[in-house]
Amino acid sequence: MTDSTAFTPTPDDLTAMRAARPQGHGPVRAYDWLAHHTLQRPHKEAVRDLGTGRRFSYADLDRRAEAMAAQLTALGIGRGDRVALLAHNGVEYFDLQFACARTGSIAVLLNWRLTVSELDYILNDSAPRLLIHDVSFTAAAEDLKTRCGIDHLLCIAADAELNPYETALAAQAGVRAPRVALTHDDVVTIMYTSGTTGHPKGAMITHGMNFWNAVNLGFPARVTPDTVHLNVLPLFHTGGLNCYSNPVLHAGGTVVILKAFDPATALALLGDATQGITHFFAVPAPYQFMAQHPAFAETDLSRLQVAGVGGAPCALSIMEAWANRGVLMAQGFGMTETSPACIGLNPDDALRKIGSTGKAFLHTEMRIVNEAGEDCGADEIGELWVAGPNITPGYWNRPDATAAAFEGRWLKTGDAARMDEEGFVYIVDRWKDMYISGGENVYPAEVENVLYQLPQVAEAAVIGVPHPRWGEAGLAVLALKAGAEIDLQIVLEHCLTRLAKFKVPQDIAIVAALPRNATGKVLKRELRVQFVGANAPRIS
Repeated sequence: MTDSTAFTPTPDDLTAMRAARPQGHGPVRAYDWLAHHTLQRPHKEAVRDLGTGRRFSYADLDRRAEAMAAQLTALGIGRGDRVALLAHNGVEYFDLQFACARTGSIAVLLNWRLTVSELDYILNDSAPRLLIHDVSFTAAAEDLKTRCGIDHLLCIAADAELNPYETALAAQAGVRAPRVALTHDDVVTIMYTSGTTGHPKGAMITHGMNFWNAVNLGFPARVTPDTVHLNVLPLFHTGGLNCYSNPVLHAGGTVVILKAFDPATALALLGDATQGITHFFAVPAPYQFMAQHPAFAETDLSRLQVAGVGGAPCALSIMEAWANRGVLMAQGFGMTETSPACIGLNPDDALRKIGSTGKAFLHTEMRIVNEAGEDCGADEIGELWVAGPNITPGYWNRPDATAAAFEGRWLKTGDAARMDEEGFVYIVDRWKDMYISGGENVYPAEVENVLYQLPQVAEAAVIGVPHPRWGEAGLAVLALKAGAEIDLQIVLEHCLTRLAKFKVPQDIAIVAALPRNATGKVLKRELRVQFVGANAPRIS
């Protein structure tokens, strides 16, 4: 007779059981998403590359990734070796990512807007063996090969009769690359942040970070195999690659790649029933430019299930414009270092909690702390700290920067935030963008929200500039809508009824357009250099 007495293991029993496990029960193994979907749904469309007009099934993408893995192996590039990519949006990003997931190599994704001297630093820091580049960057690539001691170049010439990249893949067709056993702790990508001071830092992105981001973001964003996501952000940026492109490929859906953002084109794609777009993600600027476009009012947005926004605080006027068209934007918070999904707002709360970035995702922890490192109370502004399996292990070759970024297991985000009594988080601004006027902290995002209410204003940014009496005061840098005019008195009268006096900008500057990076974020460091000087404080 079997003894039905329940067995309750002691701590010693648990230790013995762990010791008896077969090898391989240590760190979590990294699994091949692409191989899985090729087995389950080989003919399902994985990537629609609008730049070239090509469509790729999961079986197609699997063959391309395998050919790239074989090409890397043929060049002697294996586990831990770096491969750089300097290219506009295209299927090549996914070829390389999944090839690296099979060979153990690491993809270094380069911002194509950087100068050769800026790329020189990044490539000397990451030391790639191979640089894959668009034909438009050939001169820069050849210069960088010499400067940085890169062994090999591979050119993407999509519109040419002879495309060296495709020729290389064709030469490896049918060759199976040797597999490398990888875990969630292995690095698959290095993404260089813009850097708040000095040189950029290479955030290490692990297989585990990509997986947990797909889990954290996929469920709230309602990502399924039926999802069709329009990607307009650059794929070298975490917002393009991971919101929602990688989660969609993890789920077996379809990623539609736009080579570069254009408001008219993006609206046409969202409204085109044959494209079937269900998901869209952008930083605030693309939403703003689309809302200001004449076609916005007539575009059919009824198929859009999820519209995510992040990367910077989104002006309420932008969210209201889309809400008036029936689209409730799901605001979220993330960083390159957090893979990036950390905090998100359920679309059901979008109107009730407009302006909030939401609550922590399932597998992420967060705190808002004061300068003493103590937890803040409700509606008290402090710095946002986050922890979880989606957080970077650190910066490439920068143990000093890694140590400075963490307090134990907590990543210090550098964002000023508050939490209301219901637990909803509001990102107030970046700490570095805050300025002090007459002893009072001023967060520019709050002032910019008010400036966007002026009908003449197309773009607005506020920076702190020196003031003889108050130490610093706000300068409102404005780009106006076509044919509009504005003066300081109009701005002052508008702001004085909506803001405390110390928050009201003391002056305005009119520009044709605000300087932005490749994702659309306003480059306030350039505004400070322009209006304060090269030695301006807090230049990022």
